[in-house]
Amino acid sequence: MNLKGRSFLTLKDFTPEEIEYLVELAASYKRKKKQGVPVDKLRGKNVALIFEKTSTRTRCSFEVAARDLGMGVTYLDPKSSQIGKKESIADTARVLGSMFEGIEYRGFEQAIVEELSTYAGVPVWNGLTNEYHPTQMLADLLTIKEVFGDFKGRKLAYFGDARYNMGNSLMIMCAKMGMHFAAGAPKEYFPSEELVEQCMSYAKESGATITLTEDAMEAAKDADVLYTDVWVSMGEPQEVWDERIKVLSPYKVTKALMDNAKKDAIFLHCLPAFHDHKTEIGKEIGEKYGLSELEVTDEVFESAASKVFQEAENRMHTIKAVMAATLLGEDAG
Repeated sequence: MNLKGRSFLTLKDFTPEEIEYLVELAASYKRKKKQGVPVDKLRGKNVALIFEKTSTRTRCSFEVAARDLGMGVTYLDPKSSQIGKKESIADTARVLGSMFEGIEYRGFEQAIVEELSTYAGVPVWNGLTNEYHPTQMLADLLTIKEVFGDFKGRKLAYFGDARYNMGNSLMIMCAKMGMHFAAGAPKEYFPSEELVEQCMSYAKESGATITLTEDAMEAAKDADVLYTDVWVSMGEPQEVWDERIKVLSPYKVTKALMDNAKKDAIFLHCLPAFHDHKTEIGKEIGEKYGLSELEVTDEVFESAASKVFQEAENRMHTIKAVMAATLLGEDAG
């Protein structure tokens, strides 16, 4: 398997075999990390991390992974980069591509990371856009495989707003990898018909199924994995909370929902999660709307079924695999 020179923008660009290879490579890097085995094959190389949207897990994952591989890291925060403001995306890509061996982008439209990849001349990695979150998917696959020993044939149910990066990416991931995907969401929050149709074609090849339902209990029935995300994404206006809380409250992941899944079902969340009042926003929303939790109850989040911190750690190992595979090719292992 040789992915050298490839960008990692969406799982749609990769075959099931390539995706599984990246998961296995990540598992190998995780074992080596735990054993203290060095993997710094990319000494002397450098990567740029462009963050138009800030993040704890994505930034730390890329920085630690890059340094473990021996690379230098330059972080460009929302105030440090002139991308699309004083300098076009194409010009930024050509400048950074001449100085760095790889570029990560976390921000807004998918078109931005696609244009970076077109002009950079080096691999570009999608740390999150409005439409897709592919590195998160690899972490989820690794976590599911660690828990169950496999992922093909497993059922994953996603609850909440399924129109954007997480709903889109989980549906693509399941369809590609032979997993059964169910979205429990209001009809107006279903993924786009175009993407559903595309995923149906993937599912036909892999043996997966896709179910979109407004009934949360139906979505959870016999699921191996229950998954949710914050109801209001970064960058959306505060006013959106009124609508989302009203419409999405029936899709909160509760113990009752977990009990309707398989007995050994697990809970996943890409984080951060509003499961208590221990954050400024959580406290503010809680006081305003009289809610103790939002998309998931604290009971579920803190339960033995919750694998969210194992999942969060796996971001680093899977990102390491992506960077190594696209920069080293066959030598990545």
